[in-house]
Amino acid sequence: MAEESPKNSAAEIPVTSNGQLEDTHEHSFNRDLKCSLPVGLGLSETKITSHGFDGAKEGVVEAGQFPSSSASPKSSVISPSSAAASRLAGQGCDLIIPTGGRAQQKSGPVVLADEVKNPAMEKLELVRKWSLNTYKCTRQIISEKLGRGSRTVDLELEAQIDILRDNKKKYENVLRLAQTLSTQLFQMVHTQRQLGDAFADLSLKSLELHEAFGYNAEMQKLLAKNGETLLGAINFFIASVNTLVNKTIEDTLLTVKQYESARIEYDAYRTDLEELNLGPRDANTLPKIEQSQQLFQVHKEKYDKMRNDVSIKLKFLEENKVKVLHNQLVLFHNAIAAYFAGNQKQLEQTLKQFHIKLKTPGADAPSWLEEQ
Repeated sequence: MAEESPKNSAAEIPVTSNGQLEDTHEHSFNRDLKCSLPVGLGLSETKITSHGFDGAKEGVVEAGQFPSSSASPKSSVISPSSAAASRLAGQGCDLIIPTGGRAQQKSGPVVLADEVKNPAMEKLELVRKWSLNTYKCTRQIISEKLGRGSRTVDLELEAQIDILRDNKKKYENVLRLAQTLSTQLFQMVHTQRQLGDAFADLSLKSLELHEAFGYNAEMQKLLAKNGETLLGAINFFIASVNTLVNKTIEDTLLTVKQYESARIEYDAYRTDLEELNLGPRDANTLPKIEQSQQLFQVHKEKYDKMRNDVSIKLKFLEENKVKVLHNQLVLFHNAIAAYFAGNQKQLEQTLKQFHIKLKTPGADAPSWLEEQ
């Protein structure tokens, strides 16, 4: 009986056909748990708190960080495989993963911190806004030309702008004619000066006609001198009108163009807001209506500002135009009348009245004595 006791105790240990121990329910769970854990995480590093394995109660598996000298900071975050996560989830367990020494958090939604704005993304957003604004404005322009869209019109301001553009064309015509007159007068003065030199040369070589050639030479030189004086007055008139037309009026028309662009944007966003207000009001459309209302208010303020700027510039331009053109027309009239009347003193007095200084030939180039 004593010899049979060891055999009986050995026989109580179940052995499989290949010599391994037979898996019990607990052994099977431990083996599955080892397979489900990530590589590098052993059971010795795992603490299991369980209230039962029947799946009715929850358990918590806490996994510590396994040491590794060659692991990077990123390798300290352990991500369980999809199979292990699904197996633990089926058993009612929550897996808590450390994040490199920080406070442990349970599984849940991940909130990412706001990153620094990327310049490329900002440029992309600007391009997107510009494209959307261009599309809206183009659609508004096409709708207006086809007669389908409505436009905001300030009748008084539009009438003033039309008059300004018409006057600009007429002033440009006057400027072109005055430039032609100046060119022709310069050629005549140049011819008179050459003719006077020719008469003076003949007066020295022809003794019989010395006195006659001399009179004509003096007359042509006097006409050339008076012509140069008149030419100075005409060129001053041309410079003043050119400044008025191509700088003052052009600057005002540039503001008018900006006003018209602001008006198109205002009407485009106004049309969008009206279309949204005509539609249904629900949870999806209310944010769009609110955003459209904000954009409409921004462009309305811009439109009102540009309309006020155009009104002020048109008022100042009218006052400046009257003053400048009145003085220039008086100068032009007096200079022409004195020239053709042969009144040299009146012609020179006219230029002095308007502070016009004539450039004598060769006055721009200093002499060699002045350079020394």
